[in-house]
Amino acid sequence: MLWNQLEQTVELGWDFYGPVLLFVLLVALAVPVWAAIGASAILMLMWSGALPLSLVGESLFHGIDHFALTAVPLFILTGDVLVRTGLSRKFLDVAEALTQFAKGGFGSATVLVCGMFAAISGSDAAGAAAVGRMTIDRLVESGYPRPYACALVAAGACTGILIPPSIAYIIIGLVLGISASTLFLAAVIPGLAILVSILATNIIMNRLNGWEGGGNMSAGEYFSRLGKALKSGWYAFIVPGIIFYGIFSGRLTPTEAGATAVVVTIFMGFFLKTLKLSDFPAMLVSSAKVNGVILPIIAFSLPLAQALAIMGVPQGFVAAATGVSDEPWVLILMMVGILIAAGCVMETTPNIVILAPILKPLADNIGMNEIQFCIMMITALGVGFITPPLGLNLFVVSGITGESILKIAYRAVPFVLFMLIVTLMIAYIPGISTAFLPDIYK
Repeated sequence: MLWNQLEQTVELGWDFYGPVLLFVLLVALAVPVWAAIGASAILMLMWSGALPLSLVGESLFHGIDHFALTAVPLFILTGDVLVRTGLSRKFLDVAEALTQFAKGGFGSATVLVCGMFAAISGSDAAGAAAVGRMTIDRLVESGYPRPYACALVAAGACTGILIPPSIAYIIIGLVLGISASTLFLAAVIPGLAILVSILATNIIMNRLNGWEGGGNMSAGEYFSRLGKALKSGWYAFIVPGIIFYGIFSGRLTPTEAGATAVVVTIFMGFFLKTLKLSDFPAMLVSSAKVNGVILPIIAFSLPLAQALAIMGVPQGFVAAATGVSDEPWVLILMMVGILIAAGCVMETTPNIVILAPILKPLADNIGMNEIQFCIMMITALGVGFITPPLGLNLFVVSGITGESILKIAYRAVPFVLFMLIVTLMIAYIPGISTAFLPDIYK
């Protein structure tokens, strides 16, 4: 019904359908997403005449010529250095000490360390790989089935784009012209809410199945172990402390916070003698590979979004959606459904760059706060990281464990359901996203 309304509102021809079919075909043939988007964007620009081809190169360059995007490789590099210096294991030690009093303690510790890693790297895939290597075998030893252990890590790692600082918020801020620092501040409660939902899901599943015991210790023994963990690993929290204080106090931009975090992490690695100069080539190459996937997608997606805007697709979508229903709660549910479906089949970056300019006018039309819209969008897309067919985190944990993706996806269903509940709460309750914001943004 929505598609019929859109076709009636905007005269869509082969200048639209041709590039879309080309994109689907290239993705089905396992062509890299950035190349599929690039080919589709160029074809759309050629057929629609939205932008002269002589200006495509300039458009690609200007698409990524933004100071804010410098923060992306810096946070990626910080996460890589964190793993290589062994500081990530200090997070795990402290998380385990914090949760040792309860049954299912190590499962809860795994989720907490995912959140801690997210507060530094801003990347879900990096968190899934780093935390998965540290915890999955131990989770299995604690009594969890291996597919469930993989699903737990995959779900916990979703916080990588939901807890600030997040690469996804930097990108959507760039696309919609909103300060990344403002989005980071708004994302604190929603990100923690998702983290709590994953913790609650694991506690419930563990109680129902009796996978992991524990929790039999006195208060003295608990605080003794916690004190030892904090004493041996307190310095690891200097890095997230710098990032959070710098950004939320306004003293540092996200880019400056990322640069400071890289320098401090490297210095700590040298001081602890866990990092050598010989580690730098592999470390830089690894981070460059991740960054090399993100930036081309942004570069090619922006001209595509411009072409869609010139063709009137965003305006047509608003008219089509309001033609189906003028009830705000229905339109919000429609947007959430579109975002979750898109997150299931495509990575976050192209979804943000392409869908944000299309859905934002609809959110404005129903009076949704723009900050709330951004948080809702990133949270809904985050659910896609653990849903087939292209749930990125499922592939990451499957790759490091050899476990079947379908088995992991099946075990991830409870986490998806709880995350959906939080996503809908964010979509319908503005205060969750705007609680920490100045009145000007509310």
